[in-house]
Amino acid sequence: MHDLVRHYIDGVWDEPGADPGVIDVVDPATLKPIGATVAGTSTDVDRAVRAARRAFPGWSALPATRRIEAVRRLAEALDAHRDRLAVTLTSEMGSPLAFSRQAQVGVAIADLEALIEAAENLAGPTPVSDSLVVTEPVGVVAAITPWNFPLHQIVLKAGAALLAGCTVVLKPSEVAPLNAAVLTELIHGLGLPDGTFNVVFGDGSAVGEPLCAHPDVDMVTFTGSRAVGERVARTAASTIKKVALELGGKSAAIALDDADTASTAAQVVRSCFANTGQTCAALTRLLVPRESLDDWYEAVVTEAADWWPGDPFLAGTVMGPLASLVQLERVRRHIDQAVREGARLLTGGTDILPSLAAGAYIAPTVLGAVTPDMKIFREEVFGPVLAITGYDDEDHAVELANDSDYGLSGGVWSADPLRALEVARRLRTGTVGINGAGLDVGAPFGGYKQSGIGRECGAQGLAEFLETKTVMGARDLHTSL
Repeated sequence: MHDLVRHYIDGVWDEPGADPGVIDVVDPATLKPIGATVAGTSTDVDRAVRAARRAFPGWSALPATRRIEAVRRLAEALDAHRDRLAVTLTSEMGSPLAFSRQAQVGVAIADLEALIEAAENLAGPTPVSDSLVVTEPVGVVAAITPWNFPLHQIVLKAGAALLAGCTVVLKPSEVAPLNAAVLTELIHGLGLPDGTFNVVFGDGSAVGEPLCAHPDVDMVTFTGSRAVGERVARTAASTIKKVALELGGKSAAIALDDADTASTAAQVVRSCFANTGQTCAALTRLLVPRESLDDWYEAVVTEAADWWPGDPFLAGTVMGPLASLVQLERVRRHIDQAVREGARLLTGGTDILPSLAAGAYIAPTVLGAVTPDMKIFREEVFGPVLAITGYDDEDHAVELANDSDYGLSGGVWSADPLRALEVARRLRTGTVGINGAGLDVGAPFGGYKQSGIGRECGAQGLAEFLETKTVMGARDLHTSL
């Protein structure tokens, strides 16, 4: 039996009732339970929000230096507990252990460091026209986070909110909540005022929706699917609260006609297959010159062979299982439909992998001859599936890349970096990498179109949690503040 993880409300771990609802946490590599959390209710949400509301005046009134110091100590605690957190993340969502240490935990630490720098450089009261413009914390923040990069997403939201002077109620994903429990232990050790940071475990209907609708929540920040993001926005709209959404993507990598085939193929495959393809900004559409399609097929299939899945706890494993059987079935349906619609299966597919049949494993999959009328060209798979499409010329490549409801990420490869930059500027996406450049946590991250609203990371990520106030007639008083 594993210990039951309880809610953290008003500075204490909640005592569950006599017969609490329970949500099991399953290791996707073995499909065996590894833990469980209490299943929260709207009553738990209300208690947590009320605690955050009580704590807000005191926390927001603290000098910024005090809040910065607290978050800096949290970053240090994450580093000190990196191995414990990595093991927890690998156990509950399947990313390879080395990846968990470097990307899951390492990026979370880098997130906090960049946010701390932004907080230290935050401008004070600014004279504008005849007024004084000041920024203030938005208030009580509801943070709803996903299972694919759970720790990264929690610290981006909670870290920025706390630095801004907000108080937080977190609902982590019920698929991968155990890392949030470890993080909460570390936050408890910081000695923050009671109610500053609260956690309610549970699913979207029982916890997420009441959080979004709660009248004492001032802002909802959500990362997840486009469909759930729409529901979050609709629910939050009942009280006209601020909403920040980081949603899905169907991001394109454009290989220009002068790009090196082998190195570009390796970098695109890495973007698509890392974290078993469960990355919102993954480059999952590869656009290549039509006249060299066969060369690209060969190069990509060769690279995909190096991404065969395995036990995420074994050294050398580069790709673990998908995060759940539910996700496995979703990915299989996407692949099957793509083949039915005429895509060419170059490698991989939906077959059960005999040596890995006990887990939610799938082979790295590459599809050729993909056209814009196919669902695989348009819908987010969230698995290790790369779709290759040929283009006629540079303008056609840009047109194909922009032919999407999403606009989260993108990539451009060229022997001429200035040419790549010119094409990157034409893409309707929130981020674009040139010649394999990846995530920069000091710069804004977020999407155009249906990929979301707002930005995370760095100074703009911090600014999401601030309101702007104009004080008329106070222009010449700023030196006294």
